[in-house]
Amino acid sequence: MRNFSQLEERLSFAFQNSDLLLQALTHRSYLNENPSSPVGHNERLEFLGDAVLELAVTEDLYAKFPDKPEGELTSFRAALVNAKMLSEVAVALQINDFLLLSRGESKDTGRARQYILANAFEALVGAMYLDRGYEPVRDFIARTVLSRMTDVLDKKLYKDPKSLFQEEAQERLGITPTYDVRREWGPDHDRHFVIGVFLRDEMVAEGEGPSKQSAQEAAARAGLAAKGWV
Repeated sequence: MRNFSQLEERLSFAFQNSDLLLQALTHRSYLNENPSSPVGHNERLEFLGDAVLELAVTEDLYAKFPDKPEGELTSFRAALVNAKMLSEVAVALQINDFLLLSRGESKDTGRARQYILANAFEALVGAMYLDRGYEPVRDFIARTVLSRMTDVLDKKLYKDPKSLFQEEAQERLGITPTYDVRREWGPDHDRHFVIGVFLRDEMVAEGEGPSKQSAQEAAARAGLAAKGWV
């Protein structure tokens, strides 16, 4: 069995049941090539960890922002527990070095890996909860996730990129951005779009995605970076 003691040091969490840690790091694809693995894949732990993470974050935000309405608290929570944020937390903890993946999955370093990392982080939370209960895992979530709340507020990460780009463009320039499909390809079940975001006749940036909505969000995110509005 792989030695995970170095990871436990990074997590500041020593597992009593090492099989839980092993399972949290085991992707479904790994079992296809290693059917004799002593544990199953991490999807059930991910399901549990998602709920534990949401409770801990909700509990903290509820106490920390007593004057904020439900809608704002929901936006704050979404910014803290989305796949992008959780994958960044996982990268900071170097969880990627310990993931058990198939040979094919291990070569993919793009968006698919981001989701695998985010899911593995949730699975780790689930494993910690089963191993030692709620309070230790709540402390772990406070250290690794809730500590990023200052960034969320400072960078307005709780706003979706399109809304934020529009607000900045209107406030700074008095212009409402528009979006235009530049390229699209692929069959109906696997379309791909490249969309440009414009300020009047100036194309500020392009974004790519599997839907027009996701491509627009990517363009807005790139536009914010291009203009230095983040």
